[in-house]
Amino acid sequence: MGHRRVQGELVKLGHSIAASTVWKILHAAGIGTAPRRTGPTWKQFLTAQARGIVAVDFVHVDTVLLQRVYALIVIEHGTRRVHLAGITRTPTAPGRHRQPATS
Repeated sequence: MGHRRVQGELVKLGHSIAASTVWKILHAAGIGTAPRRTGPTWKQFLTAQARGIVAVDFVHVDTVLLQRVYALIVIEHGTRRVHLAGITRTPTAPGRHRQPATS
């Protein structure tokens, strides 16, 4: 199957070549297909590591009074808990990058 991926990348670069031709070239050079991985799948890996994975996002929220505020949000993947780490009206104010996040 690797020859099809190589052929697809060559087509993206503007080289018109058949997948079978790529296979013949790789086969003649002694390059076989990649072996199947024995480790966990990506989904299994993420599930096993979920407790240690967090996502951080900086979002803006428009209030009912038509004012915009900015919030730093942390999401724990393992527990799906959301923490509001900080909120401000001026995210570019001096010293804003040095303020510690509190939970």
